[in-house]
Amino acid sequence: MPEPLLDVRDLRVSFRTRQGSVTAVDRLSFSVAPGEILGVVGESGSGKSVSMLAVLRLLTNPNVTVSGEVRFRGRDLLALPDKEMRAVRGREIAMVFQDPMTALTPVYTVGWQIAEQIRAHDRVSRREARARAVRLLSDVGIPDAASRVNAYPHEFSGGMRQRAVIAMALSCDPALLIADEPTTALDVTVQAQILDLMRELNGRGSAVVLITHDMGVISQIADRVLVMYGGRAAEEGPRRAVFHGPRHPYTWGLLDSVPRVGGARLRRLPTIAGVPVSPGALPPGCAFAPRCRLRHDRCAELPALAAGNGDAGHRDACWLPPDDRGSLRLTARAAATERPGTGPDMEKEATA
Repeated sequence: MPEPLLDVRDLRVSFRTRQGSVTAVDRLSFSVAPGEILGVVGESGSGKSVSMLAVLRLLTNPNVTVSGEVRFRGRDLLALPDKEMRAVRGREIAMVFQDPMTALTPVYTVGWQIAEQIRAHDRVSRREARARAVRLLSDVGIPDAASRVNAYPHEFSGGMRQRAVIAMALSCDPALLIADEPTTALDVTVQAQILDLMRELNGRGSAVVLITHDMGVISQIADRVLVMYGGRAAEEGPRRAVFHGPRHPYTWGLLDSVPRVGGARLRRLPTIAGVPVSPGALPPGCAFAPRCRLRHDRCAELPALAAGNGDAGHRDACWLPPDDRGSLRLTARAAATERPGTGPDMEKEATA
């Protein structure tokens, strides 16, 4: 089996606050193979972005503590000297940040910023870097790139800024692209174009880590899926296995709350009860237990991410009996569609 391009083991990120230490990412482990697209999903506050910022060592505040092991092409990034780490960022690992409105410096032209990225990692002239910036803007669908290269960020729309940020990330042909919710707040047409760009990059051999809360986007593009909740991994596996045979109650909630185009019309769309857990108030056991409709006594213990259905590649962190997950999901779905103040009617809801 080939060595993973990125191998993260027991990553832990904690913040020192006035109320004490807050753990945002707790013992997270995952890997990304060369040429693979990994989709990372979860609600806001689940630790998706923080974990990737920690991988790139962009959490530089002295009140942040990062521990664990992050191996990229055999090197532990957390142990690299700063100079070597700066050479990795942008050149070998690039990141598309979550907000395109603030990802670009407003006082420099878009073309200058892309050219600066190129010259920081490649020995090329200013003229050649500028020409490459024009080609990149054209490749990501910016019309009249030769003149738009001189425009400032405020002269671009939100979708155009996102494309410019992606052009910057692609400028040095990175082996790994981390895209943090690149389609958020974009209309469906631009969203489809952004996803096509990522497929093209992946087709050229680059691996992609796609962070999003949109299960529909993941279903279109990801090879494997990592579901996070409360800073921990709740479920991990191939896309088909996670979508067609989800095993964790949180994954059930994410998938069941997506409106269906076909099939019988539901009287009430299933919802996940409660509110997302606060990183500063994690329960001692399963982080999802306070919101889980199937919680039981053993949920007070912290479950490990393990294979429970004979498939070593599909793992979940849940104490529910492995062989009863299908029927238990119907029970949870029925409870999720029940109107407050009405009696349960499990059989009727389960067949809806």
